[in-house]
Amino acid sequence: MNQKKKMGALEGIKVLELGSLIAGPFAGRLFADFGAEVIKVEPPKKGDPIRKWRVLHEGTSLWWYVQSRNKQSVTLDLRTEEAQEIIKKLAKEVDVIIENFKPGTLESWGIGYETLKEINPKIIMVRVSGYGQDGPYKNKPGFGSIGEAMGGIRYLTGHEDRPPTRVGISLGDSVAALYAVIGALMAIYHRDVKGGDGQFIDVALYEAIFSLMESTVPEYDQFGIVRERSGSTLPGIAPSNSYLCKDGKYVVIGANGDGIFKRLMTAIERLDLCNDPKYETNDGRVKHSEYLDSIIESWTKQHSLEDALVILDKNSIPAGAIYSVSDIMEDPHYLARDMICDLEVENLGTLKVPGIVPKLSETPGSIKWAGPTLGKHTEQVLKSIPGFDDEYVQELKSKGIIE
Repeated sequence: MNQKKKMGALEGIKVLELGSLIAGPFAGRLFADFGAEVIKVEPPKKGDPIRKWRVLHEGTSLWWYVQSRNKQSVTLDLRTEEAQEIIKKLAKEVDVIIENFKPGTLESWGIGYETLKEINPKIIMVRVSGYGQDGPYKNKPGFGSIGEAMGGIRYLTGHEDRPPTRVGISLGDSVAALYAVIGALMAIYHRDVKGGDGQFIDVALYEAIFSLMESTVPEYDQFGIVRERSGSTLPGIAPSNSYLCKDGKYVVIGANGDGIFKRLMTAIERLDLCNDPKYETNDGRVKHSEYLDSIIESWTKQHSLEDALVILDKNSIPAGAIYSVSDIMEDPHYLARDMICDLEVENLGTLKVPGIVPKLSETPGSIKWAGPTLGKHTEQVLKSIPGFDDEYVQELKSKGIIE
């Protein structure tokens, strides 16, 4: 039986992506994964710098093929008047513009929000920057790493007797991108369902990280508590830690729920702790967290990681191994949920890439093509603009405005 192809949730939405590197383009990728038409603008000759980041295959980053999948690549030198006029014409036709330039850059080119809003009052502009569009720091250069530092997460990451460290990915940029998409979808709902106008969404990298900081603000306000680095433990919640196993591997156990703690103590045959009133609730267990961790690890050290997980799973205790990418690639659950996908890439062949998150039952996302070659769609997009013919496109090419 032939099944009708399901539409992506965002089919019909048109996005103009003016950003580079991570935060803006990751937001654009999420739109593209769910069916939006995303036109990515890149500078001629060099393109988005991420084309040269991390590991390259024949001069192109493997990351590029993931970050720009499903997008159309258009080259434009935005510093030129001709390119700026093209952006204005495209702004009439698109729903959303994503940019992550330093605040004021688009305004200096004559294509800022207020200008484009006059052209298209329904336009939604997502603006991602280090510190936001206003405030005393707005003109400082901002990167995800700086946002992670100022947002508070770097201070908490690592061990108390060592300098702060970082998470091994660009967390600040990626979290900001998620907020960018959430904000854009809210604005689309306001415009299309409630009959409102367009608007701009102001996402600051440091604020995206700061929003994750749990109860640190009220704890400091009321009690002067400054949460410090705590290694692999979860402060104020016990037991929750990584524990060494017999084979030198680590198992992560989260037994901080009251019922789960009792099941864990039963599983490791410590009924004396299971029935002790002082461990009955989290506030009591926290006072003895180091002792409980030592008891749990004395048990894990008697078992291999695999054997420990079998026992913990049997007793419905949240536990898991610490995966490297090689573990992920072989994991049957990842594979069953299509989280590792095969993507055909020109001049490379089949490339395995991450699947799509989240999973929608009726309007799922899909991967149609890999990040394209530089300027692959330039002529196609420009010729769709009324009045742009072959002669004008060639003139732009001769001036180096497009490639």
